Amino acid sequence: MRNIRSASSTSRPRRREATAATFRAARSGPHASSAKDSYFGVYCRRWGVPLIDGGTVRLPRIVGQGRALEIILTGRKVPAEECLAIGLCEYVTPKGGARAKAEELAQEIARFPQVCVRADRRSAIRSDGMGVRDALIQEWYNGREALVKDGVAGAARCRDGMGRHGDFAKIR
Repeated sequence: MRNIRSASSTSRPRRREATAATFRAARSGPHASSAKDSYFGVYCRRWGVPLIDGGTVRLPRIVGQGRALEIILTGRKVPAEECLAIGLCEYVTPKGGARAKAEELAQEIARFPQVCVRADRRSAIRSDGMGVRDALIQEWYNGREALVKDGVAGAARCRDGMGRHGDFAKIR
């Protein structure tokens, strides 16, 4: 979830909620951060509007079928701390801090070789729903370009001591 600005007007005050549709847009990125005072909910339930844009597919894959059904069918408010606990977001920040956390993560990811970053992201997304054997084969073919382009030289830098023990300050 992100800090959501009302879609109808930028002059309206900021809202700290993510409805099902805004949640799906927010979760399309690599990581979601949520301000401590924000929440998520499938509020279309209250008006008889069905989830027809992927909500019944994506939510169970993130939180499991039982939890997803409970959230979808009850339409209840899911606070930020619970979102963190069940995997709907990766970080809970102080009020007003979600954007800063998202930008921090983006800068951290941007430091790494992008062919590799994109290959790993693509593989993680494509392997969803595949059997292990097919997913491993897909991963291998998907990662070959990154291995050739950046991986061999990167492994040599690691062998020579760069980036060891989690110190990525000098990577790049």
